[in-house]
Amino acid sequence: MEQRQEHRRSAGAEDDPRAVALRGAVARLRRELAAHPAELPDRAAADEELAALYALVGGGDPEVSRLRRSLLLIAGAVGSVSALAPALADVRDLIGMYGDVPRRF
Repeated sequence: MEQRQEHRRSAGAEDDPRAVALRGAVARLRRELAAHPAELPDRAAADEELAALYALVGGGDPEVSRLRRSLLLIAGAVGSVSALAPALADVRDLIGMYGDVPRRF
């Protein structure tokens, strides 16, 4: 009788509902940023950071401090554009689901 080995996968982004939701929100913000007609001086920086955030979340369990850093960079680049505010708020809220950054004393 052959022994069957079970292959276990480590939990990745496809298994984590937070990651699935965050990747969807990041994709939405990227689409809305790309469709926004106004010239934005930091559009390229925002798009690059959104791409990095999407990849970071897809790679497994991301560091909360890195997620928050990305959020700050993206918000700094597009935060004043009211048309992007709802999509940016979704990204912010979903990053918040990863928990707080521990305090350093």
